[in-house]
Amino acid sequence: MTTWTSEKWNEFCEFYKGKKVLVTGHTGFKGSWLSRMLANAGAQVTGYSLNPPTDPSLFYIAGLSDTMDSVIGDIRDLAHLKEVFLRTQPEVVFHLAAQPIVRDSYKDPVYTYEANVMGTVNILECVRLTPSVRSFLNVTTDKVYENKEWEYGYRECDPLDGYDPYSNSKSCSELVTHSYAKSFFSEGQTAISTSRAGNVIGGGDFANDRIIPDCIRAATAHEDIVLRNPHSTRPFQHVLEPLSVYMTIAMKQYEDTGFQGYYNVGPDDKDCITTGSLTDLFCEAWGQGVKWENRFEGGPHEANFLKLDCSKIKKVFGWTPRYGVKEAVGKTVEWTRAYLDGEDMLQVMDGQIEEFFNS
Repeated sequence: MTTWTSEKWNEFCEFYKGKKVLVTGHTGFKGSWLSRMLANAGAQVTGYSLNPPTDPSLFYIAGLSDTMDSVIGDIRDLAHLKEVFLRTQPEVVFHLAAQPIVRDSYKDPVYTYEANVMGTVNILECVRLTPSVRSFLNVTTDKVYENKEWEYGYRECDPLDGYDPYSNSKSCSELVTHSYAKSFFSEGQTAISTSRAGNVIGGGDFANDRIIPDCIRAATAHEDIVLRNPHSTRPFQHVLEPLSVYMTIAMKQYEDTGFQGYYNVGPDDKDCITTGSLTDLFCEAWGQGVKWENRFEGGPHEANFLKLDCSKIKKVFGWTPRYGVKEAVGKTVEWTRAYLDGEDMLQVMDGQIEEFFNS
């Protein structure tokens, strides 16, 4: 069994070197890290996305627009997408573009469904019309499952029925993918998979309404961290964990369509912790006397208890999480300190990627 260390990185380099890869949502937090990992593995990376969703943004901080073919566009624009597919002729496609924030989906549900559902339709339509594509991965979320607030992790065979507009639109995105896979790709010309990831943390996430970015903003402003729901349990993992799994799924199913399917990727049970416990870890790593306060605001419904059963991906690919949640928080603080100190953030990213696979 290949270990999830330097051998895995060498396997990535052998496979992705020279491959034409398209990443939607490349200007976002996860998309930026994924694009850099792919480029470092030797891929010819094209990104298709709106301008970065935050200011500051990891994409601009690291100067990623200079390291890849970056196309600014809207996944709701099918004609533009078709032009990009026709020009680049990708072999592997990762679909990350989405409206990703639960609370924002309550504010603008129409846009959320347009981006997350019709955006998926448009990407799959382009894949259908582009014979060069051999491997497609739709990145969704752990929130696609019908949440019964039970204590065991959700499995890939459990019902999909997200509650809020974000979660529900991602459930719909899954169903669209399943339909296209059965309707247009059943003969195996293109391998189609989805991956349902837990909550990711890592350097360069500046989004609103995410716990670690909120912690960092409060800490740098020398203010107490405000938690709106410290008792909610989530599967937290470092951003490089699911990205390495995405790259593995896309690679393995390209070589053998028997690997296509639906995959959970999340931390071990011990790292499914409350947001209060996560914030305690942040306060410990950050130091400087930073602390948090409980200020439950009510607000729109969000799941209270959620975790994933990741036994399938461990069995199929021999995957085990590289970092526990404490290490993940530490790496995030390390990245943030470097950024605040004015370091070369592309070098910092590359250093953290190399350390993830080689230490």
